[in-house]
Amino acid sequence: MNNTVRNVLGITLGVIIGGVVNGGLVVIGPMIIPSPEGVDMTTVEGMSASMHLLGPLNLIVPFLAHALGTFSGALAAYFVAASHKAIAVYFVGVLYFIGGIVASFMIPAPLWFIALDLIVAYLPMAWLAFKLGSSMKPSPEAE
Repeated sequence: MNNTVRNVLGITLGVIIGGVVNGGLVVIGPMIIPSPEGVDMTTVEGMSASMHLLGPLNLIVPFLAHALGTFSGALAAYFVAASHKAIAVYFVGVLYFIGGIVASFMIPAPLWFIALDLIVAYLPMAWLAFKLGSSMKPSPEAE
């Protein structure tokens, strides 16, 4: 398969896998850490109206969803891309970072959460995925 095709496929799969991980954590999050009574976290409007009722504990899962979604997507992009792996990994990280910026304007989360999320959950997770991927050596059987 052509390197360019594999690189584009790596980025595409990275974005999809990251989205599945992110979405899955957001769905199961309230089962792990229940939201306060009357909080609707299923819509942007509900989140905006309910944000003042959430404590730091309730924001752990959204942070982990963003961080682990970015990490898993970037790692997938690393392993699928044929060349220019750093570009594929950081492309995924930047896309999710842009999504985080957009979300910070749509959902009035506490400033400390927005700062933590934007500073730690996206580009550092892409960097970590790149470091982990590049540290893994293929086994002799794979060659």
